Amino acid sequence: WAGLLVCTAHPSQSIPIVVFFQLGERHEIRSDPIHPGAGTLARSTAMATTRPLLLCAALLLAALSCTFAADAPFLVAHKKVALSRPKPGVERLAVSLDLYNQGSATAYDVAINDDSWPKEAFELVSGEVSKTLERLEPGATASHAFVLESKTQGRFQASPAVIKYRVATKAALQEAYSTPILPLDILAERPPVKKFEWVSDCVHFHSGISPW
Repeated sequence: WAGLLVCTAHPSQSIPIVVFFQLGERHEIRSDPIHPGAGTLARSTAMATTRPLLLCAALLLAALSCTFAADAPFLVAHKKVALSRPKPGVERLAVSLDLYNQGSATAYDVAINDDSWPKEAFELVSGEVSKTLERLEPGATASHAFVLESKTQGRFQASPAVIKYRVATKAALQEAYSTPILPLDILAERPPVKKFEWVSDCVHFHSGISPW
């Protein structure tokens, strides 16, 4: 038996792990003048026994490293924008952000920022473009919303919102982005809505029996 000492990569500390594997029995290999390939066959058998064990040890260490690396927050943000016309010549944009922590650790000092809207084209009429959270636990959700209005006609491509947060085991700020949205057609010409008038006619049957 032999031992392999490895330190796994962990966000907070290195954990030493000793993996034991069997190398196989030691055989004395001698050349045989009658059977020249006998020594080579014994050596190949010993190597064939060792290689699968080394492969299993490597796979075990890789699985442990992935398990430790997964112990971190994983923030997913979904951004949506709904357009409406409160009055002629004004486009209203209801912006909403849904934040999820799909990781296995808490995110601290979470800051949501969606300030990519030019002030010369968009006016903030409700809420704020940024929001801060003290923490976001694993499996927890948070939402953020604000309303803009625009009087500038044209096509606008909004940028994803930026989410910054801290991890307990790291001093540097981590950064994530929300999902992108499709280009917005501000004050685009819309086809007129057709109104249909339904007229109900009363049908009298001479037999006095109605089909309904």
